[in-house]
Amino acid sequence: MYSDIRHNLPVLAYRAADIATIVLMHNRRILLYGPPGVGKSTLAAQLAHELNKAGRSCYCICADPGSPAFGFPGAVSLARWQSDDWQIRSYEAICSLNAGRFRLPLVLAIRHLVQSLAQSLDYDVLLIDAPGVVRGVAGSELLQGLFEVVAADAVLALTAADRHPALLDELRNLTDQIFVVQASVEAKRPGKRSRARQRTMLWNNYLKHGIEHTVDLAQVNIIGTPPPLGEASAWPGRQIALLNRNQTQVMAEVKHLHGKQLTVRLPYLPHAFDSLLIRDAQRSLNGLVETAIPFAAEPLEYLPPSTVNRPPQQNGGMRIIGRVGQIDFCLVNGIFGDPLLHVRLRQQRRSLLFDLGEGVRLPARIAHQVTDIFISHAHIDHIGGFMMLLRSRIGKFPPCRLYGPPGLAQHIKGFLQGILWDRIGERAPCFEVTEMHTDRLLRFRLQAGQEACVQLDEVKLEAGVILQDTGFRIRAQMLDHHTPVLAYAFEPTKEINIRKDYLQAHNLKPGPWLAQLKKHLLAENDRAIITLPDGMVTNVAAIATDLTLIKPGKKLVYATDLADTVDNRRRLQALARYAHTFFCEACFMETDVSQAARTGHLTTRACGEIATAAEVARLVPFHFSQRYADKPQQVYDEIHTVCSRVVMPPLLQPIGITNEQDELT
Repeated sequence: MYSDIRHNLPVLAYRAADIATIVLMHNRRILLYGPPGVGKSTLAAQLAHELNKAGRSCYCICADPGSPAFGFPGAVSLARWQSDDWQIRSYEAICSLNAGRFRLPLVLAIRHLVQSLAQSLDYDVLLIDAPGVVRGVAGSELLQGLFEVVAADAVLALTAADRHPALLDELRNLTDQIFVVQASVEAKRPGKRSRARQRTMLWNNYLKHGIEHTVDLAQVNIIGTPPPLGEASAWPGRQIALLNRNQTQVMAEVKHLHGKQLTVRLPYLPHAFDSLLIRDAQRSLNGLVETAIPFAAEPLEYLPPSTVNRPPQQNGGMRIIGRVGQIDFCLVNGIFGDPLLHVRLRQQRRSLLFDLGEGVRLPARIAHQVTDIFISHAHIDHIGGFMMLLRSRIGKFPPCRLYGPPGLAQHIKGFLQGILWDRIGERAPCFEVTEMHTDRLLRFRLQAGQEACVQLDEVKLEAGVILQDTGFRIRAQMLDHHTPVLAYAFEPTKEINIRKDYLQAHNLKPGPWLAQLKKHLLAENDRAIITLPDGMVTNVAAIATDLTLIKPGKKLVYATDLADTVDNRRRLQALARYAHTFFCEACFMETDVSQAARTGHLTTRACGEIATAAEVARLVPFHFSQRYADKPQQVYDEIHTVCSRVVMPPLLQPIGITNEQDELT
C-alpha cells in the first residue's frame, strides 16, 4: 500500500489477500465502487474466498440490475459465499436494467435486503457490488444513497491505473475510509451483446421450469412505469414482479395481455400478492433481455417533396415514410397533396392503398402487387389516381379488390366505360368492388371492356370488418362529409417474432420452416406438423412456446374528409382507440373554422382533440389545405397545443419538444 499524491489516498494493488488483510480486518460493510469493466464483481468473489479461508462469513449484494454477477437481471440480489460460490439468499425486483434512471427504487430495494440481514451483519462482512453509474447527477445521487443505506464502513474505489477515482469529491464528503484499488490489467468490460447474452442466460435459467398463470389486473395495484393497458402489444416479454406488502414474492415474464387478463410465465405461484411492478426490462425481438423500446419509437421520417411525374402546379409538401410492426407505409403525395397512403406488408410482398389521389405514379412493380384498395369517398382528389392504377393493371393479374362507401361500383364502372378497350382481349384489368352499407357488404365484379357489372353474393357486416385476411383485418367506420365517407383501421391479429437466442442455443438453422411455422400460427393451426432442420418432427404448439415471441399487432388508422360533428368524433374515436399510428386530416387552421364547417372538414384543433381522446400513440396529421403550403410550422403548432403526440417534422419542432413518448415505454 502507498499514498498517491495526486489524490492523497492510500492505493492498493489488485490482490485480494492483501486487501482483505488491510481493509476487512477492521471494516464489515464495504462498498466496491467504480466504472464498468474495472473488476468489482471479480474482486468481490476473490475477497469472499479469502475470508472463507480465514473462517469468516461473507455476504454480498449485487446492486447492478443490468449486468448482475449473480442473481437475476432486473433485480438486486443478496448472496452468501458458500461452497466456493455465491448462494442466493433473497432478492428485490427493480424490473429495469437501468440503475441510473431508477436509482431511488434501487436504493430502497437494497435497504430491504440489508434490513433482512440486520443481526447477521453484526459479525459478518457485507460487500456491495455497486453498478457502474459514476457520472453526473445519477452517479452522485446513487453513490450517496448506496453509502448511507448500507451504512458503509469503507469504500474500495476501483479505477484504471492512470485515472483518478470517479466522483472523488463526493467520496471524500462521505467518508475518510477510502482505498483506491488499481484495476487488474486483465480487467475488461464485456461488450454490449455479451452482457445481454449473459443476463439472458440468467433469466432463462430462472424461468426454465416455469408455469403459466393469469393475473387479473383489476385485482392488483399496478406500480412502476407500466405501458397503457390499451397498448396490448407493448406488454409481451416485459419483466414484472409480484409483490406483497411491498416485498418481492416472485418475478415473471409477460406472455400476453387480453383486456385486463395478464398471462405470465413464472417459476412458482406465490401464496399471496397485492401489487404488480413493471418498468422497462423486456425480452426483445431477438430473444435477449434488454431495455424496452418506446412503444411509439418505430421509424417515421419526413422527406422532401417528390418531383417525379408531379404536375408543376401541385405542391404536395413533405412525404412521410415509416413503419408500424410488420408493415411499412408511405404518404405518397405528401402532407399537402392528394391523399394516397401506400401500406407494404413486408413479409408477404404485397401492397395495400388507402385512397387513390392523383399526383404521382406508383412504380409498376408496386402497382402490380396491390391487392386491396380502400377508398374513403369518390371526390376527385381521393379517386382521381384510379387511371394511373388502371393502366398499370393491364395484363394477366388477379382481380384487384376495392372497398368504399355506397355507389363506389358505379364510379368504377364509369371510369372503365369512358375508355375504348377494343384491343385489350384477355389482358383486361379486373376488379372486385365492395360497398359498405349499414348492415351488409354489397359486392360487384367489373372488367374492362365488359358492359356488365356483375353482382356477387352479399356479406353480412359484423363489427365493421370489411376484410378478414391471414394475419390482419380491415375495419371501417362510416362518417359524414356532407356525403358518406369511410375511415379505416388496419388491425394485425398478431406479430410473430423468432427468438434468435433459442435458435442458436438449440443449433437450429433459419429456413423456410420458420415461414411455415408463422403461417400456421397466424391461421391458429397449433396441431400442424413442423419438420425441424435436424430432421426432428414436432407440432406447432410444442415448438412455438419457447421459439416465438408473439405480440398483438399495432393498429394503424386512416381518416380523412369528415365534418367536426359530435357523432363523427364519437365514431372515429372508437375506431382509433389505442391506435399506434393515426393518420388524420387537419385540413384547416382555426382561423378558417367557418370554411371547415362549410366544406365538412376537420380543423387542426379538432384533429388533435380526437387523437388525444382516442389515446393514440402517435398522430400523423395530413391533407392540409394548399393555402398553408408556405406556413406548415403554424399548422403543426396548432395541433401540438392540443395533442402532445403529434409527430412533427424535425425542423419544425418547438424547443424542448421531442417525438418520443417516454410514458409509452
